[in-house]
Amino acid sequence: MGAGVIKSGGGGGKRRRRNRRSSPPMSEINVTPFVDVMLVLLIIFMVAAPLLTVGVPVELPKTAANPLPGEQEEPLTVTIDAELGITIMTTPVAADELVPKLRAVAAERDSQRVYLRADGAIPYEAVVQVMGALNAGGFSDVGLVTDVGGPTLDGMATTEN
Repeated sequence: MGAGVIKSGGGGGKRRRRNRRSSPPMSEINVTPFVDVMLVLLIIFMVAAPLLTVGVPVELPKTAANPLPGEQEEPLTVTIDAELGITIMTTPVAADELVPKLRAVAAERDSQRVYLRADGAIPYEAVVQVMGALNAGGFSDVGLVTDVGGPTLDGMATTEN
């Protein structure tokens, strides 16, 4: 049994060394590390952003400065009763006079917010028609007013404490 001799570089071919002088300069930017860093930062900010909105209880100092102006107007309320009578605030209005009266009220107000109160026994169609009249009268921010303590979607009534 004889010992075998192994030649280094036994691939049979020549090895070619790459150096800077023989390879052309790379003209493309590798953006993969940049995208990786941006995605990590995005995740960090998504996790940290809700933590920044937590309020801390503070007793503020007293000052003689005037407060900033808030909503000065009383909220406008339109009510539909069980007999399909329409009332703007406390004034009863006929259905055919609703849009002109709403336009006159909208011209005097700064806010486009209006609260719609409707009796639960009236048909849905009547509520939608009044909502259309509110929109035609210049009010685009309509809030529907409800009472608390109604039934839940599972059919069980909620209890009010």
